[in-house]
Amino acid sequence: MNSKSTSTPVPKHIAIIMDGNGRWAKKRFLPRFVGHQKGLNAVKRVVSRCAEVGVESLTLFAFSTENWKRPEEEVNKLMGLFLKALQKEVTKLHENQVRLRIIGDRKAFDSEIQAHIDQAEKLTEKNTGLTLNIAANYGGRWDVVEAVKNWHQANPDSPLSELSESDISQHISLADQSVPDLLIRTGGEQRISNFLIWQMAYAEFYFCDELWPDFNEASIDRAIESFQHRERRFGKTSEQVTQC
Repeated sequence: MNSKSTSTPVPKHIAIIMDGNGRWAKKRFLPRFVGHQKGLNAVKRVVSRCAEVGVESLTLFAFSTENWKRPEEEVNKLMGLFLKALQKEVTKLHENQVRLRIIGDRKAFDSEIQAHIDQAEKLTEKNTGLTLNIAANYGGRWDVVEAVKNWHQANPDSPLSELSESDISQHISLADQSVPDLLIRTGGEQRISNFLIWQMAYAEFYFCDELWPDFNEASIDRAIESFQHRERRFGKTSEQVTQC
């Protein structure tokens, strides 16, 4: 796979659980935070490659609602790394026509981070290239609950019995984008860890043993090539898919 001109379609939307930063550092007798720093380099490589091959949306699971349970020092350093990325990387994203979105409950972040999130989204909102979604303080169950709340707020007089799957889909995070076609998880674990649980009902899963800081352009190409060999039936039979 060399470019977006490839004859086999690439996924429109890729979601990634970036796992293994801490283990990468531990294997090298380094502090866990060094693994998170190296993981940011992997993010840059993957964003660039996805834009190059024509992926429309890339959603990265950066910090879950459960990650607050980690040691306070590690959480504080992760917040510092998040702020640094917002301060230093957004201009480059903007220059490359990447549209940045942050999904999750941002109220838990301090005011400086929230301000930079707002600035980054406003700066890039009209860009026409890859949409990069960063899931920060995000949980799939939280997302579904918020969608129901938002539906109720928009339809205060409607009984709950009228709530439909379509209603939730219209109020869930990333409702304005296609649902993920491909989920990638690095680090050898094989679970989705409360990530986009509504949106990934029909996503193809790709698990690999590579730790996230080692993930590179060749890694994302292998995942996409695996996806391209899948038969996506969406409840139909193989014969029906072939006839389409």
